[in-house]
Amino acid sequence: MSATKLLNKSAKAAARKEKWRRYLSSLKYAKHTMFHPFDGFWDLTHEKRGSFGAATTYLFLFLLTHVLKLMYTNFQFITAPLQYINVFEQAASLLLPFLILCLANWAATTLFDGKGRFIDIYTAMCYALVPFVIIQLPLVFISNMISFDEAAFYTVLMSVSVVWSVMLAFVGLMQVHDYTPGKTFIFLIFTILGALIIIFLALVFFSLLSDAASFFVSMYRETAFRLN
Repeated sequence: MSATKLLNKSAKAAARKEKWRRYLSSLKYAKHTMFHPFDGFWDLTHEKRGSFGAATTYLFLFLLTHVLKLMYTNFQFITAPLQYINVFEQAASLLLPFLILCLANWAATTLFDGKGRFIDIYTAMCYALVPFVIIQLPLVFISNMISFDEAAFYTVLMSVSVVWSVMLAFVGLMQVHDYTPGKTFIFLIFTILGALIIIFLALVFFSLLSDAASFFVSMYRETAFRLN
């Protein structure tokens, strides 16, 4: 093997190692955003301490936690018709609203002079899901080891995970767009309205598309029937 090929192989290996090291570092950085959200989310996007890969990993864990919670939580704490649960449908039921909220948030920046890009919003929102994952995922298994009399413990931790993640999402978007708390609150109201508009337009579009498809199918069948 020539010296050039050896150098190229060594350079590629070093690049893969550095990429993996950065991925692990960005995963670990979630701990800082959890307990120091103001400077943590600022550095996450402005100093590039986070990464798309790590953010997507946490989003995947969030969806996985939701599915496992439905399937394996003790029946005393949650009731779900296991025979009718579709894993992909359950994951999509959270993934699509999440992406729509990110899209609506990014679209609303034109009205509020926001500084965040879509990738920054997506990354911050994914990192905000970490408390939900690290609290609720163990609770799936803990629920099978405690009695119904200890439901208060379970309920409190579930509430803490949700409130913590919502708080992190609020601070994360505030830091991404460099807003004040008051402006961030108003901005989130417009984000929710924007998400509802996007969903409405999507439903109208697919409804029209379905009607158009039905029309052409009916016309084809009518034509084929007359020709025969």
